[in-house]
Amino acid sequence: MAATSESLFPSGGDLDSSQLQMEPDEVDTLKEGEDPADRMHPFLAIYDLQPLKTHPLVFAPGVPVIAQVVGTERYTSGSKVGTCTLYSVRLTHGDFTWTTKKKFRHFQELHRDLLRHKVLMSLLPLARFAVAYSPAPEANNREMPSLPRAGPEGSARHASSKQKYLENYLNRLLTMSFYRNYHAMTEFLEVSQLSFIPDLGSKGLWLVVKDSFLLYMSLETSAITYVQLFDPGFEVQVGKRSTEARYGVRIDTSHRSLILKCSSYRQARWWAQEITELAQGPGRDFVRLHRHESYAPPRPGTLARWFVNGAGYFAAAADAILQAQEEIFITDWWLSPEIYLKRPAHSDDWRLDIMLKKKAEEGVRVSVLLFKEVELALTINSGYSKKVLMLLHPNIKVMRHPNQVTLWAHHEKLLVVDQVVAFLGGLDLAYGRWDDLQYRLTDLGDSSASAAPQPPTARSDPPATPDLSHNQLFWLGKDYSNLITKDWVQLDRPFEDFIDRETTPRMPWRDVGVVVHGSPARDLARHFIQRWNFTKTTKAKYKIPMYPYLLPKSTSTANQLPFMLPGVQCTTVQVLRSVDHWSAGTLENSILNAYLHTIRESQHFLYIENQFFISCSDGRTVLNKVGDEIVDRILKAHKQGQCFRVYMLLPLLPGFEGDISTGGGNSMQAILHFTYRTLCRGEYSMLHRLKAAMGTAWRDYISICGLRTHGELGRHPVSELIYIHSKMLIADDRTVIIGSANINDRSLLGKRDSELAVLIEDTEMEASLMNGVEYQAGRFALSLRKHCFSVILGADARPDLDLRDPVCDDFFQSWQDTAESNANIYEQIFRCLPSNATRSLRALREYVAVEPLATVSPPLARSELTQVQGHLVHFPLKFLEDESLLPTLGSKEGMIPLEVWT
Repeated sequence: MAATSESLFPSGGDLDSSQLQMEPDEVDTLKEGEDPADRMHPFLAIYDLQPLKTHPLVFAPGVPVIAQVVGTERYTSGSKVGTCTLYSVRLTHGDFTWTTKKKFRHFQELHRDLLRHKVLMSLLPLARFAVAYSPAPEANNREMPSLPRAGPEGSARHASSKQKYLENYLNRLLTMSFYRNYHAMTEFLEVSQLSFIPDLGSKGLWLVVKDSFLLYMSLETSAITYVQLFDPGFEVQVGKRSTEARYGVRIDTSHRSLILKCSSYRQARWWAQEITELAQGPGRDFVRLHRHESYAPPRPGTLARWFVNGAGYFAAAADAILQAQEEIFITDWWLSPEIYLKRPAHSDDWRLDIMLKKKAEEGVRVSVLLFKEVELALTINSGYSKKVLMLLHPNIKVMRHPNQVTLWAHHEKLLVVDQVVAFLGGLDLAYGRWDDLQYRLTDLGDSSASAAPQPPTARSDPPATPDLSHNQLFWLGKDYSNLITKDWVQLDRPFEDFIDRETTPRMPWRDVGVVVHGSPARDLARHFIQRWNFTKTTKAKYKIPMYPYLLPKSTSTANQLPFMLPGVQCTTVQVLRSVDHWSAGTLENSILNAYLHTIRESQHFLYIENQFFISCSDGRTVLNKVGDEIVDRILKAHKQGQCFRVYMLLPLLPGFEGDISTGGGNSMQAILHFTYRTLCRGEYSMLHRLKAAMGTAWRDYISICGLRTHGELGRHPVSELIYIHSKMLIADDRTVIIGSANINDRSLLGKRDSELAVLIEDTEMEASLMNGVEYQAGRFALSLRKHCFSVILGADARPDLDLRDPVCDDFFQSWQDTAESNANIYEQIFRCLPSNATRSLRALREYVAVEPLATVSPPLARSELTQVQGHLVHFPLKFLEDESLLPTLGSKEGMIPLEVWT
């Protein structure tokens, strides 16, 4: 006789299990000495989520799940049932522990679902779905345990007596993989495929809630449909007034609100309490602002390493990429896929696009965020970069932002590997950035050994390159550049030169970067994830499943470093940023706050390298007060009779295409106008204020310089400025700020360009000097400052130069004398521009009409150049001071809002 649905699926409180025998199931066990954490799911599982009803592996194999009914709660229900009992069930799976609360009817519903599952599986005709069944009692069979009959909820003794029975019932089910992995059981236990991934933090609730974020998933597909990161705007509210639902829970963050609809007020209160406790426990770092109003706290015990110039930075980045096992995050203002990270290149092994493709083929997920430029204004061709990378492998995803035309840019530069190692600073992974301490002006190599470069073709592989087996070039194709002579063009032909390297020297590129390990790398990854997920939700083309949501790893596992780069030092690091609602969904300007505080609290000296210096607030055109703080600090030192020094290094010319011999282009002149307005021209300038307070004594406190070098090209000496692209501040040999932020309103106000930086404070000291007195200097800051000074001053050829004391009179005078002497030699030999001798356009025309000594008498020029020490030259403060450098209203640059230049 055929079984009826009533006999298969009884509905009473005492469920019949006599027909539910199963063959023995292997009880979950671990090998002796085995760590359960080793069997937990890998982080990459977040990219391969399966629908729950396909029975994906939720629990770690071999790791038991243990249940304990730890107590009961009795409450009065609004229904006819009257008093109800909630059973608190604490569950443990390896290192994960969580608690769920269930009514007795929930156990009944689970029992019926598992019984239905057992019967249906036994009736399926296909062997791969059939459940082995044997009625023989001697087969050591197991039965599905039965539940006690439902009793009156009003009896406390009855409810208490059920606790142990329910605990045993549940534990017996959990030893049987057939039942434990069924979706009804995982839903009952409130677990998902994301619950037991150690790098995501502790097991939370079923949305999913983790220690610093929550997400919700599609019940049908298990796809992540939204990620909400905890931030200082985090708040949980309960009640109809705030949720517009009878039993609602509202979860707010700075740029998103989520409302949960619960079945009772008690359930709503419980959800609110559990989410709040999780956020204010493990997630407390992110639900409040920290020093300098940053989203991230200072992280002590951080291993960090500085880099000056691109050679070391790119090489270390390449080594880190090779170590990637799970994820690579990259965001740049400009990214050139065909860039070589180690040079000279003798194969394609160290080419960025090929390295990323190789890691993607190994299963690593590569996520790239690029600034989407206004094509009429910039030639960086991010569309080409995206196309090249996306064609390499499905595991490489690239998004561009913003979609609308905007005055502002995503300017940060960041590379994160496995959310455990992060690189940042001023260096894009792009053409023209690689350089070393030699600052070469030429790169001719052996032309007979170089094959002709091949143009790219439509392909899924990276563009073909010339034969590199005998390559001697450091800068191939578009990488050989001089951005003032000519801006980049035809980036889709990467291995073709666009300036003549036989006649035009390249422009050396000076930059500073840093790598951090552990918790700050997690913080930087969180910033990237915030921007990635924000872009995904705000641009319709990225809402498709092809572009996954990213999840931040827990800070609880941040110091478990799978690898570490050499040369690191122990420091305290705080991540800083400039972001706005347009760029990341929230507003922050902690980089500016950190600059102002560091300058204000400095005791002995400041050393600044920056691509721009546009400051000194007038309350209208320029708003940031970095320059004002420097002036105030110098005035304070002068008033107190204190020895205090400020060293500033700026590029001698802005990095815009233009012929400086005729005054430069409008863009170049606009930046020069605001730079000179900050430094020395007008009532708001630094030197105007200092001269008004102390006359010529300002020269004892501040030095403003640039960098220049020389070489040989076409049998003649040539010279070029070293383009300073660094964004760095060192204070007192103990504190360092390194990042992507320029000293201008665009980078510092937060409401304009997006930027990243780190504040690094030394915790390990060594003996040094400060104004002739013994001083404990930080190892990180001191080593970085001494390295910079050594290269700038040519200390290798000056054995008597003591770099330890940056404050004493002897050193400061040596600095000034070197800058003055070098500037005079370069002007005599090359008639370099900019120059203090050219205060007007008429004087400029007369100046360039005179043939330089380097052309008239190369041997004499070479002899004089032997007197140059290092690269330091004074910044020409009087260049074109008699001219108005603002673009005319009739020019296209003149029609651009002034905020673009500041």
